[in-house]
Parts: sequence; structure tokens; C-alpha cells
Amino acid sequence: MTPPFQDFPTPSAGLLAAALCRLQEGVLLYAGDGRLVYANPAAQVLCRSHPLWSDAHARIEDLLPPHALPQARDEGRWNDYLPFGEGRMLAARLYVLDEHDGRFLLLLQDPGLVREGDQELLRRHEELNVRLTAAQAKLLQAEKLASIGQLAAGVAHEINNPIGYVHSNLASLQEYLSSLFALIDVYERALHSPDPRAMQAEIDTTRERLDIDFISRDLPQLMTESRQGIERVTRIVRDLKDFSRTERDSAWKLADLHAGLESTLNIVWNELRYKVTLEREYGTLPMVECLQSELNQVFMNLLLNAGQAIEERGVIGLRTGHADGMVWVEVSDNGPGIPADMQQRIFDPFFTTKPVGTGTGLGLSISYGIVAKHHGRIEVDSAPGAGSRFKVILPVRQPPRGA
Repeated sequence: MTPPFQDFPTPSAGLLAAALCRLQEGVLLYAGDGRLVYANPAAQVLCRSHPLWSDAHARIEDLLPPHALPQARDEGRWNDYLPFGEGRMLAARLYVLDEHDGRFLLLLQDPGLVREGDQELLRRHEELNVRLTAAQAKLLQAEKLASIGQLAAGVAHEINNPIGYVHSNLASLQEYLSSLFALIDVYERALHSPDPRAMQAEIDTTRERLDIDFISRDLPQLMTESRQGIERVTRIVRDLKDFSRTERDSAWKLADLHAGLESTLNIVWNELRYKVTLEREYGTLPMVECLQSELNQVFMNLLLNAGQAIEERGVIGLRTGHADGMVWVEVSDNGPGIPADMQQRIFDPFFTTKPVGTGTGLGLSISYGIVAKHHGRIEVDSAPGAGSRFKVILPVRQPPRGA
């Protein structure tokens, strides 16, 4: 096979010099006796700030560490970083050009120097990062809305139930008001009569007919139930709003993870209440630096997965703890467990074992990304027939930005 470029003519000295002038790496050529015989413009610029390197009469052995030349002669090359004044370091590569007369080629490069072509590459890389971040934010929001869509029927039931008895209580309240106004009318006529005592029998009859004693006992309870129902609806709507909002306008804040767990449970409880017994074992947790809305999405995904793993009746455990600057939240179930071969894939995007229409396959993948974003991790402990435990471990405080 013909070696590549064999037929190309040898370039002229002028062409080589022009090419060397375009390089941003420093190129220095030394004769066999160690004298500098050539330095391209980039080398002259690099060496200008160093007293010894700026001396054109400096010999190569005066510039390099003692072992550099012997190693280059033995192995044909040497490379390392050289101190270069003002705390800078240059990447240096030394080559033996001719074993007989000992000529050396020394290449110098400033690691901090960004080439013109790299500027465009960095600009495009930054642009791609911006697009990727925007796409991830959209995917996160889409998964939130998909989760709410799957819970819509349950959330509607959670809202309709208190609204229903508030509506019923208002109807009763209307009847009670009519009865009370009727009794007030009798009292008013008695007050304006010449002998109010003469109407005592009518007052007693009216109180008994309208069952005023029952109304006086039932009315406070009716108002309490109605107020609790409205508060229940308000809490659900607030939790939904907090869960579905984006984090674009939200900074990292200290948050109560227990409050986040309870808020999430408030949203998903209708999906769990008819087949799940919930066991809480909350430890004492400090305030945690986090994006709470995103962590609530992790808790929702884990709770829904635990509920879906239980076919008829079962137990979901919710445990928390704190040690050595880390907090943890564990969601467990006594369902059928996860086979070992599937455990390797459960965090993969779009991987799901659920029937079509019951999941996007993104819940655990997005949860993994959110926890990683918080510099934490998710641990999984599961075996067929032994249920599953998902443990979210998070630092109490985030490391400094850029660390």
C-alpha cells in the first residue's frame, strides 16, 4: 500500500516559515550544541515575559529540568509543565529531531490560551447548554402537568366531597335562618303587644314546632363542618398551585421537607386511601436548602409508584431522618418488589412496567435528575416478594455555586 502523502513535494522553507508563523503554539528549534536557532512569533510572545527565556543566548539545558534532555535522548521525547513566571505554567514537549547531531524541537503551549476556533466552539457549546436547560425545564413542567392530569379525577373527588357537604349545609342553614326569622317575628309581635306575657304560649308552640333547640345545637356544628370543608378545598388548591408552578422565578430556599411531604400527600391521597395504610415515622429534620416544588414532584412520583405497586391492600411507609449533614426521606411499600434485571433500568427515560395510559415512563428518570441537581442520590432496595424501598438522600446545605 502506498503511504499517504508520498507524492506530495517537499514544501519550501518560505512555506514552512509562513505556516509556523500562523501557529499559536510556540515552536523553538535548537542546534546540537544547545543554541537557539529559530523561534516562531508565538514562541517569542510566550517567552517575552520570562527573563531567562527572553535571552536569545540561553541554552536549552539552562531552560529545562536536568532530566529532560537525557530522557529525550533515550526515548525520543519528553513532556511536562514548566514554570513560566507570575505563577503561569506552560505545557512543554521536547523532541529529538536528529540522533546524530542532537537537534531538538521544543513546543510550548499556554493551557489558558483559547484559540480563535475554540471561541466559536465555546459559544456554540454555551448556546446548546442554554437550549438543553430550557428543554429540561419544559420536560419537568410537562411531567408535572401529566402527573396532575393522571390525578385529576381523584383531585376532583377531593374537592367535590367537601364542596358537596358545604352545599348541603348551606341548604340546612337557609332552613334554619327561616325558622329563626319566624321565631324572631313572634318575639317582635310579643314585644309590641300590650301584654307580652299573653303570647308566651304562642312563643313556646313556635319554638317547639320549629325545633329551635335542635337548631341551636346543630348550627355551630354545621358552621364548623362548612369552614373545615372550605379550608380543605383551599389547601388542595394551594398545594396544586405550589406543585404545578415553575421554578424559573424561585431561588434555592430553606424549606421544611415534612411540610412538603404532607402537601404532596394531600394531592395524592385519594389515589391511595382506599387500598393503603400509611405509616409515618418522621425524625427531626433541619430546614433544607432546596427547590421544594421539584422535591415535591419526587415525593409524588415515589408515593404514586408505591401505591400502584400494591394491588389490593397494603402498607406504605414514610420515614425521615438526619445525620452527618445529610437528610433522608424513605418511601417503602409491601408490594411484589422489583426484579433485579429491571432495577438496572428503572431510572432510564421512558422505561415503565405500567399499562399504556397509566404512566409516561419519565417519573423516576426526572426524579433522579432532580435529586442529582440537589447533589443527592436515590438508593433502591427491592427484591421479588419483599416490597421496595426508595431512599432519597440530600445534603442539608448545597455546596457553593461553581464548586
